[in-house]
Amino acid sequence: MENREWFNNLAAEWDSMLTDEKVKILTDIIKRLNIPENSSVLDVGTGTGVLVPWLKEVVGFGGRLVALDYAPEMVAKAREKYGSQAVFLVADVHSLKFSDESFDRVICNSAFPHFSDKPKAMAEMSRILKKGGRLHIIHTSTRDELNKFHSSLDGPVSKDMLPDDEEMAVLIREAKMEKIEIQDGPVFYLMTAGKC
Repeated sequence: MENREWFNNLAAEWDSMLTDEKVKILTDIIKRLNIPENSSVLDVGTGTGVLVPWLKEVVGFGGRLVALDYAPEMVAKAREKYGSQAVFLVADVHSLKFSDESFDRVICNSAFPHFSDKPKAMAEMSRILKKGGRLHIIHTSTRDELNKFHSSLDGPVSKDMLPDDEEMAVLIREAKMEKIEIQDGPVFYLMTAGKC
């Protein structure tokens, strides 16, 4: 079973994994991002659209919110819940169909470890960021907790790991981004990088 099929099979129960604690953590993280009103934001690996209500509230009616995932069942669920709040697309982060410098922010929540070619995915997310734009990689647990959790699972995601700080810094620099900030713990992981 490949990752896409694994996530498709989980779409129906995905929202049940969003605990009150995770909601609280995500609320805090989104506030920390300081996304300006009327921004253009891409939510990569949106799943069932977990971040969509927060992001739509932040960007407002003048903003642009696009949410994508490569698992069609996840996107169908997100569209069913939040159809009018964002543009929903089935798409692969390794080959994005957007022009260069299309977005002010790219947000990747609970998805980066699952990208099969991390350098290519990072380069694509950087390519579509405007100069001065920012990429945010988010997880509602620390890197060690997340990697241990993935290792404990059966199936294709058991080897999907979040890189350590040094490897992440290399990925960021190779993708022509800078100003790397990583907060790992005590309860979440947040990596922010800026487009040169």
